[in-house]
Amino acid sequence: MKIVVLGGTGLIGTKLVRNLRQREHEVIAASPSSGVDILTGKGLAEAFTGTQVVVDVTNSPSFEDQAVLNFFQTAGRNILSAEANAGVGHHVALSIAGTDQLPDSGYMRAKVAQENLIQASKVPYTIVRSTQFMEFVNSIIQSFTDGKIVRVPAAFVQPILSDDVANALTDVALAKPLNGTMELGVPEKIRFDDLTRRFLNATHDERQVITDVHAKYFGIELKDYSLTTGPDARIAPTRFDNWLNSSAFKM
Repeated sequence: MKIVVLGGTGLIGTKLVRNLRQREHEVIAASPSSGVDILTGKGLAEAFTGTQVVVDVTNSPSFEDQAVLNFFQTAGRNILSAEANAGVGHHVALSIAGTDQLPDSGYMRAKVAQENLIQASKVPYTIVRSTQFMEFVNSIIQSFTDGKIVRVPAAFVQPILSDDVANALTDVALAKPLNGTMELGVPEKIRFDDLTRRFLNATHDERQVITDVHAKYFGIELKDYSLTTGPDARIAPTRFDNWLNSSAFKM
């Protein structure tokens, strides 16, 4: 089966391409460097010729409200139009848990707009809403930091290992389209302040953690379960403490 992975050279895309090739599928890792530009549409028709499945794991280079909205809307229209013309049978998109729960976030509004385009298209689809990646925890903590103080909310999070995300996307890409949305998370919901203390302890970082219910997550206040999955989510195996204690984390 021919599968195109848009964003195939990024964190998730690289792992997904590897997984699919190990299962002996013909896989194209599509990116601007390979001549595929989702914002102009260049190279999409050629890449999609004879393709059964397209997996979109791309992300906007800018998180500014209008820029990120323009990215997902423009790219989404170009991708879905090219897929329809090529007769692609399954569009898989990676999204974020809680997208429709955080309307004050410009980024989340843009992801909702992307999902709406997919749902309105005639291309069969599956949207996978994942929780935040473990590999991004450090940068998230940095966003809460002021000097030696880390001021974090008490909301719950469910960080997931990128390998587990790629494994789930592999299964979804090789399955029939849901024509719906599935959530992807981990067994443990951790409060942000607890997560931060665990990470700083593992990295021997002496910054002080202060719990503040009004501390903003990239500009927005969170409710307890804004970023978590519901009861029907697919649950990945790797827990946060497993990752903290792994050789991959220590590297």
